[in-house]
Amino acid sequence: MKLVTFCSPVTSAPHIGAVLDDGAIVDFSAASGAPAMRSMLALIDGGEAALAHAGDLFNRRDVVHSSGQAQLLAPLPRPRQMRDFLCFEKHFRQSRANGAVIGATEGAERDPAKVQIPAVWFEEPIYYKGNRFSVVGPDANVVVPSFTRMLDFELEFGIVLGLGGRDIARGDARRHIFGYTIFNDFSARDQQMREMQGTLGPTKSKDFDTGNVLGPWLVTADEIADPYALTMTARVNGETWGTGSSSTMHHRFEDILVHVSRDETLHPGEFFGSGTVGDGCGLEQGRFLSVGDVVELEVQGLGVLRNRLVARTDSSSFNREAEQP
Repeated sequence: MKLVTFCSPVTSAPHIGAVLDDGAIVDFSAASGAPAMRSMLALIDGGEAALAHAGDLFNRRDVVHSSGQAQLLAPLPRPRQMRDFLCFEKHFRQSRANGAVIGATEGAERDPAKVQIPAVWFEEPIYYKGNRFSVVGPDANVVVPSFTRMLDFELEFGIVLGLGGRDIARGDARRHIFGYTIFNDFSARDQQMREMQGTLGPTKSKDFDTGNVLGPWLVTADEIADPYALTMTARVNGETWGTGSSSTMHHRFEDILVHVSRDETLHPGEFFGSGTVGDGCGLEQGRFLSVGDVVELEVQGLGVLRNRLVARTDSSSFNREAEQP
């Protein structure tokens, strides 16, 4: 199923449901009084029984909204935790090689093939923790932060955990994945270049309202036969800026879960991003976004995630996902 969180004129609060082939939405919250149907986190927490109940509701189609009646929010408006990884070697090499455009050290290697990548990157998946309170969804406006002149998109996809655990074995890792979604990790590259000199990883370059975009839906794991065979495409104003494949992930989600869960308990509802696929951002091409641009990220089997950039004004407010618990 393609699970969604949405608002409609007949709902006073966000509901959850699933999308039909024609874009209509089966409303689980309206059709069932079960606690597990109140939110996406509640559904995830409900485990196999809740997912089976959702499947029954999807097949019954008691309450259906046409595509024009509903506004999609982020499928998981408040992940319990957000971690984003750097799993694509081509992106790492090309970003380093093109660092001069954001003021990186003069004389740095400009040939991606000759860029020196630290050995630790090959040995274990590297990540940072993101701001789970800045999540918005498809068609939400992304407000360009006041402190950047080099805002960039990042073409990623990610997983949401359905099962928690500690010291997860690699052979058991796949069953912990509840579903997959597209992730746009908007990044202020000029700020990122500055703060990374402090050696603590990205901070304000990633942490600003509307900077983390998930959607358009959360595709249950059973729908994706091979998550490492997906074509990934980024378009800006209808122009293709980059295309890649999930097959080029060096560290896969199973490796990620093994690494992160070592001596650490993971929880249902946590989000893990893949990092940017090669050719999946503007930095790799030396160009950035402007107010008014429309960014579309498409991942095979996961849909299209579309957002428009808007200027910050005194009257700018966070999208309505921010007001939800």
